[in-house]
This record gives sequence, C-alpha cells and structure tokens, in this order.
Amino acid sequence: MKREEYSSDREEWFVAHVKPRCEKKLVEYGEVYGFKSTLPTYKSVKKYSGKEVVFHKPLFSGYVFLFINDETRKIAMQSNFVANMLHVVDQQLFEQQLNDILFALNQEITIRLEPIIEVGARVMIKSGPLQGQEGWVDERFGMTTVLLRLDFIGQAAAIEVSSDLLELI
Repeated sequence: MKREEYSSDREEWFVAHVKPRCEKKLVEYGEVYGFKSTLPTYKSVKKYSGKEVVFHKPLFSGYVFLFINDETRKIAMQSNFVANMLHVVDQQLFEQQLNDILFALNQEITIRLEPIIEVGARVMIKSGPLQGQEGWVDERFGMTTVLLRLDFIGQAAAIEVSSDLLELI
C-alpha cells in the first residue's frame, strides 16, 4: 500500500488511517453517508465487580478498510476522522487476506496481532527455562517455530523455540 492521490469511478479498497479511537466513528459515518467499510474486531471480556462486560475492539487499531470510489473517498476524507488514506495497490491480494482474517474472526477462535518475527530479528525469550536470554532468529519453520541463535563467547548455539515465547527487542 502506498499513499497517493487516486481518481476512479469504480469501487476499490482503501485503508483509512484514522485519528486515535475513531475507528467505530468512521464506520458509523460511512453508514450515514453511504460508503462501505470493514472494521475487523475481536471480543474482549473484562470483569467488573463480579459481572462480565464484552467489548469489541479493533483488531488493527487505527485502521478501517473502505471499499469506495472517488466520490465516497472524498466524503470519507471530510469526516474529520481520517488522518491518511492509503490506496491498496494489489486489490485482489488485499481482499483475499481481509476475507481470511474475517473468516477466522467469525469462527470465534482466539486471534491476536503478533509482531513479525523474521529471520535476522533480535529477540528475547519471554518464558520457560531460557527466559531472559537474547538471540537472533536464524531460521523459521512454519508459523510457530523459529531456530534461535544464541551467541556465547563468540560461538553460536542453535535452539528451537516456539515464536509465541519470543519478544522483539
């Protein structure tokens, strides 16, 4: 995605980078002014004085996905909720990925944002027998397992660690 001026009569995906805590306000504005928006949310349950309260929080804080044309883009920008409007370059890939995320959310499974832990990233182990140790991601195996390189006295020892035990530093 890149920031650019764009003109089109056909509807396309845009990503609205909104002002703080304005995601739901932009969605409501879109309902009033007739443009389509998507705000993936997850359920968060808090307990207060013995009762549970359910909140629906934006999965991607600060972003709302809009399927709009040039006219409705201008209307969205006039809302005073949008800080930046990003045009999606690869429309098909974006829509497929968004649909995958929405499908996962509809299954009511636990979903959370994870930092991208890539090869070469410096990380710290959050828990387990090696808690507090720092190292570099040497290799990835699927979505959950990384080969972590820990350097000791100029030597490297490789261990396998689940990515959910790692924290970017």
